[in-house]
Amino acid sequence: MIYFASDVHLGSGTPQEARTTERRFVAWLDMAARDAEAVFLLGDIFDFWFEYRRVVPQGFVRTLGKFAELTDRGIRVAFFPGNHDMWTGPYLAHECGIEIHQAPHTVTLHGRRIFIAHGDNLNIHGQPALRLLNRIFRSRVLRRLFAWGLHPDLAMRFGQWWSSKSRKAHRTAGPADPSATEPLIAYARSYAAAHPGERIDHFVFGHMHVARDFRDGILHTVHLGCWETAPAYAVLSPDGELSLKRFEP
Repeated sequence: MIYFASDVHLGSGTPQEARTTERRFVAWLDMAARDAEAVFLLGDIFDFWFEYRRVVPQGFVRTLGKFAELTDRGIRVAFFPGNHDMWTGPYLAHECGIEIHQAPHTVTLHGRRIFIAHGDNLNIHGQPALRLLNRIFRSRVLRRLFAWGLHPDLAMRFGQWWSSKSRKAHRTAGPADPSATEPLIAYARSYAAAHPGERIDHFVFGHMHVARDFRDGILHTVHLGCWETAPAYAVLSPDGELSLKRFEP
């Protein structure tokens, strides 16, 4: 079995809420590990993550330990950073054995072609402000200046403030509305039309904080939802069927 999850936002909310979310996510990893060949994490696993050369954020020890345990057992763990944890460096790969993919990726799993992406920078051509923010925050120069100019305590404080602001904007926009996924569905349609010789059996996205399984003819998109409210994940069975499930620990 192959599992997919996103938007856990570890570290968000009050300390008690953050600990509850982490325990829930670790319980899911334990569940998945019973029969998992691979676990794909589609971004915003951390509410904010930034690596200095010798410093990483405090906390998440249960999650990081579980990642290392899974990869030590030979279970593949692949991570696609989202807009909250895009500043991922080599730490997760070196210490936890995780594959890091900085861009959308198409992979063949159980005989199916699957397009995997967090989704934050897809189909945003008509949103110049968002395009500018994506360019700024993904700039290597800005990342180096941020690391060089800010003490880690200040960097973490700023990052947590910015992440909290972003999550509140999601809630204000009505994240439970399935229509929030329409831009990513439109992207999947346009991608399929632009690549007629590359059949994609399933598109898997995070980012929109809405759990949705959408089918229209041969188009199939799965949106993974947000773990702060109603944890959902996807599972690909050995026969190539991809389904969306709720997690109830």
